Amino acid sequence: MTPHRTIVIATPLGPMTAVADESALKSLQFGATPEATAACAGKVLSQIEAELAAYFAGELTDFETPVAPEGTPFQLRVWRELQQIPCGETRSYAAIANALGDPKATRAVGTANGANPIAIIVPCHRVIRTGGALGGYAGGLDAKRWLLDHERQHVGQLLFI
Repeated sequence: MTPHRTIVIATPLGPMTAVADESALKSLQFGATPEATAACAGKVLSQIEAELAAYFAGELTDFETPVAPEGTPFQLRVWRELQQIPCGETRSYAAIANALGDPKATRAVGTANGANPIAIIVPCHRVIRTGGALGGYAGGLDAKRWLLDHERQHVGQLLFI
């Protein structure tokens, strides 16, 4: 078993805890955990820290840090589909279920979305209710609204650089 390393990353939304092994990011969650070890962060954690800084500065829309979330086969399918949502756009839970080929799986998509262990990079904040309401978010609705506004503000600027 590959050892995991943990760091806390400062963001405009508060601290986030990142966990990775030598090859991929395993978790990125809001809040700080006492297990975080800033020393010897490793390549993956250094990469996600730099990419998050660029994202929050409005200079990055697509992350390249490798991710390897752990979940059920259905959750993994949902999380891969979330990664197809372009920065600055949203999809409904129903649209995700349809994209997966199972229109009746809207609630299951919501449950998988809520279990996403890699915030922002696997953009569960881009999933909203069919009527346009935000729905839930592990980081809180204020954080979800902030992220969506941030992306909409910066995505157009980045396309013309």
